[in-house]
Amino acid sequence: MKATIKPVAVRADSDASSIAAAVGSLFRSTLVVGSIAVGSVAALPEIARADEGGVSFWIPGFFGSLAAVPGQPGWSVTEIYYHDSVSASGNVALAKAIEIGQIPGSLNGTVNANVNANVNLGFVAATYVFATPVLGGQASASLLAAYGNNSSSLAGSFAGTVTGPAGNSFPLLLSNNINSSLTAFGDLVPQFALKWNSGVNNYMTYVTADLPAGAYQSTRLANLGIGHWAVDAGGGYTYFDPKTGHEFSAVLGFTYNFVNPATQYQNGVDMHLDWGASQFLTKQWQVGLVGYVYQEVGCDSGSGDRVGCFQSRVLGVGPQVGYIFPIGDKLQGYLNLKGYGEFDAANRPSGWNVWLTFNLSPAAATPPTSSRPMFTK
Repeated sequence: MKATIKPVAVRADSDASSIAAAVGSLFRSTLVVGSIAVGSVAALPEIARADEGGVSFWIPGFFGSLAAVPGQPGWSVTEIYYHDSVSASGNVALAKAIEIGQIPGSLNGTVNANVNANVNLGFVAATYVFATPVLGGQASASLLAAYGNNSSSLAGSFAGTVTGPAGNSFPLLLSNNINSSLTAFGDLVPQFALKWNSGVNNYMTYVTADLPAGAYQSTRLANLGIGHWAVDAGGGYTYFDPKTGHEFSAVLGFTYNFVNPATQYQNGVDMHLDWGASQFLTKQWQVGLVGYVYQEVGCDSGSGDRVGCFQSRVLGVGPQVGYIFPIGDKLQGYLNLKGYGEFDAANRPSGWNVWLTFNLSPAAATPPTSSRPMFTK
């Protein structure tokens, strides 16, 4: 979560630590908003529900540029405005209709359905970066909360037969138009990370989880939570040369999903790769590209799974721009705007999304001035 990111006037020998302070502590949201968007005709016996209803814990785009660069010790706060507008194909719409009880599971026929979702969320994350090294690296702990609105609609028709308790088949024709809007709090997302620096090379590992405390109801179209526990872990790398301003980052992770107790459905293991490439034009301005690859690598299961092994996939890419600025003598601010256009989706909604991030963190410490005299030839 859903995935997904300062200098002041600094001396040349503190450029790297100053930019690290600006971006190293940013915690990007992972709260998934449970809604989708669809339109086409699907054969009912071939329902694809990969990631229940087409919704996963992980928001692609969670990590971005400079993800593995260590930050400055102390507290930082990140605020994110997130907008998501998505659509999907008929199988995902059909799966959602079955999940919320609009269509019986024991059916045979076709469905023509459209599902649409527009999500506007505000995320707030508090992060503490420890000064004492852990395993030779820098440790940080974060907690993210979300509040916002999810507006979704489901319109479509079903024509076919349904099998009754006695085994008899009956013709069935359904037509429905559902509008669902919810403004509420989302799930809570804690994260723990370790980061290491070696010159222009930076490394990280992290573990995060979904605590299902948000607004979720299995029979409701619009939700702001996923209704089950999940654990996600992975590692990343950042190449950053403060002398040239060149930067590239990539973070690979995997999600293990627990059974949804409301539906007895368990998503398969999800794999995600978030990346960012940027150029610092000055010590303050950054421009570049961001992208992600999301692929479900495990099979869905549980007694609520009627369809077997269908796997989700989506790719995204887009631009980014960042600006670093001082706030007083001890704080730094960072503004980042990035957007993704999605493509090559399978068994999952796709569309576009935008992230506007503001991060406030401690400024990099200015190196002490040497008391020794300077000699020149």
